[in-house]
Amino acid sequence: MSNDSIKTVAKNKKAYHDYFIIESYEAGIELKGSEVKSIRAGRVNLKDSWCSIVKGEIFVNGLHISVYEQGAMWCKDPLRVRKLLMHKKEIMKLFGQEQQQGYSIIPLSLYFKGSNIKLQIGLCKGKKLYDKREDMARKSAKRDIERALKNRQY
Repeated sequence: MSNDSIKTVAKNKKAYHDYFIIESYEAGIELKGSEVKSIRAGRVNLKDSWCSIVKGEIFVNGLHISVYEQGAMWCKDPLRVRKLLMHKKEIMKLFGQEQQQGYSIIPLSLYFKGSNIKLQIGLCKGKKLYDKREDMARKSAKRDIERALKNRQY
């Protein structure tokens, strides 16, 4: 197995619905042993998670990693704040951009890159209601066109 093989464990579909993704970054994540086993089992939820920068370090909040049953003695809080591993230069760049009005740092996906667990985070700007409606209409139209082309008789 090559070192660059990527296996996606979880995606944050809600982030793509609620935000415009301006830029995305890859970050390592600091985990405990039983959390890694839960992630391997696919028991993770990114839905309501966000990132915060405190004293030059970046943390992910609200990332739910279910408790690993066989490691119940050492189980951690499923919603604990976890530190992300990024270069200081990238963190400071994100911090500067996050200070602008309307920008947030949101986890987009969690995946294995080789044997390492990585979290893709995005610098995001919130969508207004009319933007969400426009996206839904565009997706619906695209689906209708594909359906019509598929059912077309030659």
